[in-house]
Amino acid sequence: MKSSITSLALFLNLFIESTTASCGHGTSLARRKVHQKRSLSGEPVKHVEVGNFGYLGVNGPTNWQAIATENSVCKTSKVQSPIDINSASATLVEAGKLQLNFPEVEAAEFENLGTTIEVVMEGKNASTTVDGKTFELKQFHFHTPGEHTIDGEYFPLEMHMVHEAEDGAIAVIALPFQLCGGGGSTPLLNELVPTMDMILEPGTVAETGPLDFTALITSLNAQPFKTYAGSLTTPPCAEGLTFFVASQTLPLDVNTYNKMKKILGFNARFVQSPAGTENLLSM
Repeated sequence: MKSSITSLALFLNLFIESTTASCGHGTSLARRKVHQKRSLSGEPVKHVEVGNFGYLGVNGPTNWQAIATENSVCKTSKVQSPIDINSASATLVEAGKLQLNFPEVEAAEFENLGTTIEVVMEGKNASTTVDGKTFELKQFHFHTPGEHTIDGEYFPLEMHMVHEAEDGAIAVIALPFQLCGGGGSTPLLNELVPTMDMILEPGTVAETGPLDFTALITSLNAQPFKTYAGSLTTPPCAEGLTFFVASQTLPLDVNTYNKMKKILGFNARFVQSPAGTENLLSM
């Protein structure tokens, strides 16, 4: 009996560790875990748990299924993300059909999960409604390079706005960014830049200044989205997510990109097989 309990405890611990920093972080798929630590001066500071997966070597996407048993679908599932989106055949959601409610926030926690940097939005009254169903915005995080490709084209950065409905359904708004000349960048990113130097190390948490989503909403309301059924792009690669991928890119200046890339490094899963076809890793 004791050995059974020990085995169960080890399994649960593995599950928690492997999903802590997943793309579903902050939802029912992967609850956020924050602890208090002491700084060198003795002051209490917040520290967020980081995951045990990565993007290179034995911890990378080709071996996620070996890190923990619940990651098996990363290798066997036929409905995985990200994908290459074919503009000619993609299912479109018309401009304005996503009802975006992202009020300005005075501050939000900005954290380094080791595999991405993430802004925590739970409790900020931000949401998206589509076809009468409302999804609460839990967090948004970043990937360099972007994970989805559109007609075979990669983008330097992609932001995932992760939402959850009351019934546990997950929806992700994926926003590709393109480098631009003239120094112009999406205002929301500019507002995050001052805090980035405070979260250079995995596990660190800092507080942003005010975040204004007005310009972002204006841009998103003016364009259609490409939608498909997919999965988490990180372990445990759970299926059943709905992606809404913006049709147009958002501007990103080189300085902001370099600052983000310095923290993120390479954190993109490779493009997956089209839905319903054999998983590349199972061949």
